[in-house]
Amino acid sequence: MKIGVLKADDVRPELVDHFGEYPEMFREILLAADPNVEIISYEVMSGEYPSDIDEVDGYVITGSKLSVYDDVDWIKQLGQFVQRLHQAKKKLVGICFGHQMVAHFLGGRTEKSDNGWGVGVHRSEFTEAAVKYGEAGSTFNLVCSHQDQVVEPAPSSVVLASSDFCPFSMLQIEDHILTLQGHPEFKREFSRSLLELRREVFGESRYEQGLESLAHATDAYQVGKWMTDFISSEVP
Repeated sequence: MKIGVLKADDVRPELVDHFGEYPEMFREILLAADPNVEIISYEVMSGEYPSDIDEVDGYVITGSKLSVYDDVDWIKQLGQFVQRLHQAKKKLVGICFGHQMVAHFLGGRTEKSDNGWGVGVHRSEFTEAAVKYGEAGSTFNLVCSHQDQVVEPAPSSVVLASSDFCPFSMLQIEDHILTLQGHPEFKREFSRSLLELRREVFGESRYEQGLESLAHATDAYQVGKWMTDFISSEVP
């Protein structure tokens, strides 16, 4: 199975030597889920896209420091590609920025949250619609790092999970698009490094809260399995 990672950001220079770039982070969790996965990275910030959308079996959109509503040419181009994938019913998984982009460019809305920054490990609770992933009321943990949120999901979206901080933390559109606000690719050590680098931006109380939350284990590898199963059309 081939998965195309649509790379929408660069890891900060002071962290890249230790943690790698975002496609490498995704490669680790996706290979753990399916050792036969082949990862192909596309530098969408530079306008790099597959010559044929069927070049891979499905796509993953990474996080980004930018916002999906920013007036930036490559973001608009990526939004148009998302619309094209949706029309073709091509498998797509959106993470953080990718989650927000799917909503924003398919008829929903993303905006800066009144709750401020969401950082550290967040717990999401499944709805009754998430029967393929877990029982209603059961939970999963993922590292989060976001200021924007989906405030209106795209038409046809089904809410699979929500958290106290983020009402739409996991969404699905029909059988071909799955999106999550949390970061399965982020190790807690990477999140800790981001917290340190952005401490002044987050403010002391949010920084301390985020740091304390990192004591909780995440379900990153389970989510990686959901992603490979979803793209390969297997039932999780």
